[in-house]
Amino acid sequence: MKKLPQISEAELEVMKIVWKHPSINTNEVIEKLSKTSEWSPKTIQTMLLRLIKKGALNNHKEGRIFVYTPNVAESDYVETESHSFLNRFYNGTLNSMVLNFLEKDKLSDNEINELYQILEERKNRKKE
Repeated sequence: MKKLPQISEAELEVMKIVWKHPSINTNEVIEKLSKTSEWSPKTIQTMLLRLIKKGALNNHKEGRIFVYTPNVAESDYVETESHSFLNRFYNGTLNSMVLNFLEKDKLSDNEINELYQILEERKNRKKE
């Protein structure tokens, strides 16, 4: 697994916007984030700059506006963070996490059925 930059929770919100709308300009990022947060435009611009410094985003100028594109694929980030989460809290084993949720009654019957269906589909795929 390749090394990805450390992204804070707030920076992740910015990344979600850029992943959803690649080649998005500063004003569009600010507009979209202002709907879901109370961050000032300056705060959003600071987070964009931090993400560029970390290598998570790339930018180029189009006229007088900066346009941002992700350097990190969302799927790569989710995979890395999932492994990190499992390692920190469940000694790297997925079954420990699932057992914890089952034992604490954190999974509804619908979620258990959905999980069962996913596992059955994977199992059947491997047989083919």
